[in-house]
Amino acid sequence: DDPSLERHFKGHRDAVTSVDFSLNKKQLASGSMDSCLMIWSMRPQMRAYRFVGHKDAVMCVQFSPSGHLVVSGSRDKTVRLWVPSVKGESTVFKAHTGTVRSVHFSSDGQSLVTASDDKTIKVWTVHRQKFLFSLSQHINWVRCAKFSPDGRLIVSASDDKTVKLWDKTSRECIHSFCEHGGFVNHVDFHPSGTCIAAAGTDNTVKVWDVRMNRLLQHYQGNAVVNSLSFHPSGNYLVTASNDSTLKILDLLEGRLLYTLHGHQGPATCVAFSRTGDFFASGGSDEQVMVWKTNFDAADYGDVLKTQKSGTSVDGTHCTQQSEMECGVHLKKTKPQDPGRNNHHQQQEEEAIANTLEHIVGQLDVLTQTVSILEQRLTLTEDKLKECLENQQKIIQNKVN
Repeated sequence: DDPSLERHFKGHRDAVTSVDFSLNKKQLASGSMDSCLMIWSMRPQMRAYRFVGHKDAVMCVQFSPSGHLVVSGSRDKTVRLWVPSVKGESTVFKAHTGTVRSVHFSSDGQSLVTASDDKTIKVWTVHRQKFLFSLSQHINWVRCAKFSPDGRLIVSASDDKTVKLWDKTSRECIHSFCEHGGFVNHVDFHPSGTCIAAAGTDNTVKVWDVRMNRLLQHYQGNAVVNSLSFHPSGNYLVTASNDSTLKILDLLEGRLLYTLHGHQGPATCVAFSRTGDFFASGGSDEQVMVWKTNFDAADYGDVLKTQKSGTSVDGTHCTQQSEMECGVHLKKTKPQDPGRNNHHQQQEEEAIANTLEHIVGQLDVLTQTVSILEQRLTLTEDKLKECLENQQKIIQNKVN
């Protein structure tokens, strides 16, 4: 089956810049040039939340891994952490001296990496939004920065036409990929952490192996590629382009699978859900669309074969440089324990997982509440200080 349009969200008043699903797929976050963040409910007839706080365009949004926080970056140079509920409370911190183009949580939800027009990449703690360190070797705007799945590496893409790979511990740039004929709009890690994909203004998508630092695949399209997202299986990649299309690339076959038309005007952002059964897209037409994946994802465990270079439908040309080694996901089968009911064990495991997720969620909310209280306390202290200073002035004036 072809991917199909499932839901259609209208509410933004300007181009949509970023989309992301929560862990449980019940919510979808989107950022827009209209300075708002929207949280859409995937359940029919449920109202959407519009979060107002940023003073300028929202460039990027992402749910925390547990789904209990949303982070946003803006042209107003700040980053905000929101609780995606009715109140829409947020804490704000001045992150950069230029537009914040990209925000990304580490997979443990403890750290944040931000990228900006001030040419820097910064790493922060989520708990107190405490600044940890800066990475500053790019010589132009940094459009995107992401943690690797294991949190040990950071990849960044810039208007200096490079993609850089950083070691988080040593804070060193360990490699620069400079093979782009244009700016690099977006970059992301393959779920296995062994490769990265980059989308460029030269109409290409390139996939590199980060262990060997070599080009694995090169897809030549017909328009600027604005955004991309890996399917959780690691076998597919979805892209959003200026020609208003979304394209699904089959990384195992090294070819274009589907071209989807839906947006009127450039498709600006795209993201798979955490389980891969849906993907969302946003466009300069102010619309957010949710698509049902439908293509057969049961072949995750397929052994990857060396593919020949070839041109596929729609003229998208793919050159496969070498064996696509990333992302072999073989299903592990546990030996049956005759003394134990397998179904019962599965239920227990699910219950434990749900409890842990709930605890992590509560911790996130507590962290955010503490952070909000700290902000209010600071405001109260400032007001008190102001009052005391004014009192002093009044007393001095009377004395004089």
